[in-house]
Amino acid sequence: MTDLLLTNAVIVTVDPQRRILFDGAMAVCGDRIQAIGESPELLSRFPDAKRTINCAGKIVFPGFINTHNHLFQTLLKGLGDDMVLKDWLKTMTFPAARFLEPEDCWGGAMLGILEGIHSGMTTEVDYMYPHAREGLSDGVLKAYRDTKIRGVFGRGCMDTGTDFGVVPEIMQDRKTVEKDLTRIFDTYHNTENGRIQVWTAPAALWSNTEPMLRMLYEISNSYHAGLTVHVSETPFDRTATQALHGSCGVDCLEKIGLTGPNVLMVHCVYLTVNDIRKAGEYDLKVSHNPVSNMYLASGVAPVGQMLQNNITVGLGVDGAASNNGQDMLELMKTTSLLQKVHTLNPTAISAEKVLEMATIDGARAIGMEHEIGSLEAGKKADFVIFNPYRSAKAVPVHNPVSTLVYSSTMQNIESVAVDGTFLMENGVVTVVPDEEAVLRQWQKIAERLAQRAGICNRGAGHPWRR
Repeated sequence: MTDLLLTNAVIVTVDPQRRILFDGAMAVCGDRIQAIGESPELLSRFPDAKRTINCAGKIVFPGFINTHNHLFQTLLKGLGDDMVLKDWLKTMTFPAARFLEPEDCWGGAMLGILEGIHSGMTTEVDYMYPHAREGLSDGVLKAYRDTKIRGVFGRGCMDTGTDFGVVPEIMQDRKTVEKDLTRIFDTYHNTENGRIQVWTAPAALWSNTEPMLRMLYEISNSYHAGLTVHVSETPFDRTATQALHGSCGVDCLEKIGLTGPNVLMVHCVYLTVNDIRKAGEYDLKVSHNPVSNMYLASGVAPVGQMLQNNITVGLGVDGAASNNGQDMLELMKTTSLLQKVHTLNPTAISAEKVLEMATIDGARAIGMEHEIGSLEAGKKADFVIFNPYRSAKAVPVHNPVSTLVYSSTMQNIESVAVDGTFLMENGVVTVVPDEEAVLRQWQKIAERLAQRAGICNRGAGHPWRR
């Protein structure tokens, strides 16, 4: 029995043929796509669908995949403005991390996921690296369950780095991390109909010793999971990694043995030509975070060279403390425009390639390309319904992909589904009872965290900078 039939839509499949159906239909049975084709054909094949939605004038896209985040940072928006990474970590992020409570991690994750849903995000990769007390991971994982998002949870850690500003309160020894990792994998990995997966996520190469990094990768492989790690984000990152490990970038990963196709490198702004060549040979994946890189003035990642070396590159919004948002639409536009202006080449990255990076390439980056990332029969029913008429910015539509990447706003994201279930429908989020009420609740959670951490760069304490 067909549960849902979308008809009369423009369907951007991102399938291997990159088909766009301009009078398309999609049938959903349970949590999977049953069929995709022309509207008259599917209407005749599935006349008894439990529910039919007429999508005339609307566009259906695969759900957008965010390959990197720090959801607890959603509570820190606007507190790290106008700082480079090293100062940002030392003066705001690490101090706040000392005072995190499970409720903070749950509230920050709920807020970040909610914003992401409004921008069409259906898959979230979180990277929880500070553990000042027990239960912080469970707060994020509870938010995954509560929102029904497809979530990869990266359990992070640090066991060194005080010389570079890491506060001892958020560091853990290897045995403690290993014990908690086993608990989290055994409790949450592949739960919620497979929507929740667990990975390991060392905060950075320069904040973890070699024995810690090896242990993390061994556990990931034993559970058939992945590992994600910041690599070559800034010159400081490379210098600090070199000081600790005697090498940096992909050379460091190679030295330690973290070179499988289930390794997702984040940022990679300062990869060398040799790094890029080796990454391609090892099939290492990359999460590109342009808004964060611009916010912290970290630089511009050599995405063009990565793509030329057949490296899979997905997109990441990064934590909201270095983005001030969780907007996949903003991320897509920034990705293309930044490469164009940096290379002085208007063809550096097309709108179509950006959409691939946000969908099928993002799926490939997390090892899920056979399940999500495109609209194909048999794949999970993760999709976005885009209504151009909800915002004048998106009208007229001449090219649906161009409209999405260059001319859209969150208002255009009308409905979002994961596993065939709507997380947002007709602009209303279905996973919380009263959106405005919970936003007010999370505002108070954020204020309490800033007060506990003694962060004064807020309200009347924020100076006017010229």
